[in-house]
Amino acid sequence: MFGYDLDDYDALFTEKLDLLLRIRENGPVTWSGEHRAPLRNQLVMPRPIQQPLPVWIAVGGTAASAERTGRLGLPMALAIIGGAPERFAPFVEIYREAARRAGHDPAKLALSINGHGHVAESSQQAADEYWPGHEKSMRKIGRERGWPPPTRAQYELLCGPRGALLVGDPKTVAEKILFQYEIFRNTRYLIYLMGMPHRTVMRAIELLGTEVAPLVRAGIAERQLTATGSNAPG
Repeated sequence: MFGYDLDDYDALFTEKLDLLLRIRENGPVTWSGEHRAPLRNQLVMPRPIQQPLPVWIAVGGTAASAERTGRLGLPMALAIIGGAPERFAPFVEIYREAARRAGHDPAKLALSINGHGHVAESSQQAADEYWPGHEKSMRKIGRERGWPPPTRAQYELLCGPRGALLVGDPKTVAEKILFQYEIFRNTRYLIYLMGMPHRTVMRAIELLGTEVAPLVRAGIAERQLTATGSNAPG
């Protein structure tokens, strides 16, 4: 917020997003708002290589944010760090319906599911390695937001088949990603690895690339082939 009033959060977000989308267009920008000095025929340099510069909106479970993102036709990054993933499905429906009403093709919009996780050779190893960092982070956030401190039992549920955390061996993590793909039909999954030694994180990244990703790609291809076959005329 950089010194701004937190009560103006929504207005600031809306205004600065509007300015960012104007800046990424080619050519000088003329713009005015309530929370910063106006721009008059201002050229912003350097220009991005991508045309247009990708701008994603992160949504943490607010219907209004999902609706705005769909209305603007922007990619959405949906954060799921607790609870059952399926309870976030309505936000994706709101996003795609808003895009459709605004004249955007929802099938062409990218959707990322963002979550916390860890991959190791065994699920027990992954759970034990990830717990200390998870407990510390959630305890800190809990103090800030009024949540009770996490327990190991709650953590184990989140690591379970229908929990939000992608913690386990490569096959377990791939199955959880595919389970969420069935719900959201997302185009990307972003896993945040936190609170572990560098060597452990690097091994997790290696397993994600060499074992989890191939399993996910194969699983999605199989599902798409099955869907195509089921729609074929008899």
